[in-house]
Amino acid sequence: MEEKEFSQDELDESLNKEEYSKEYSEESLLKKIKKNFSKAGVSVVYGALLLFYSLKDPSVPMKAKATIIGALGYFIAPIDLIADPIPVAGYGDDLAAIITALGVISIYLTEETKQKARNKTKELFGNAKDSDFDVVDSKI
Repeated sequence: MEEKEFSQDELDESLNKEEYSKEYSEESLLKKIKKNFSKAGVSVVYGALLLFYSLKDPSVPMKAKATIIGALGYFIAPIDLIADPIPVAGYGDDLAAIITALGVISIYLTEETKQKARNKTKELFGNAKDSDFDVVDSKI
């Protein structure tokens, strides 16, 4: 199944919707990751964890944190542009939203944050290789 391409305007509109910000909580994010990590894949989980650890970083400004919360809320939301249960494509829109948010906040990403996200992703997947992180790392 082919992944749908989204315009920057569609992604920005999705990330800025207040309804997605309302979906975010640390508990709901961690629950979604634990429940769906194998379906979502390394790229989505790693990207979500990069945002999660950036959100916890006190040096990241509030405006960047608002973008993070919007993207993570979108990831958590039960309704999005492509239904998550659809194989392959289901998490494509989530990955696009996550990568867009990472692009916005990339100047605030620290090596420590990247390492925490990478370690947690490897812990979840067990067999994740360094090359599995390239999809996200190449965009930030």
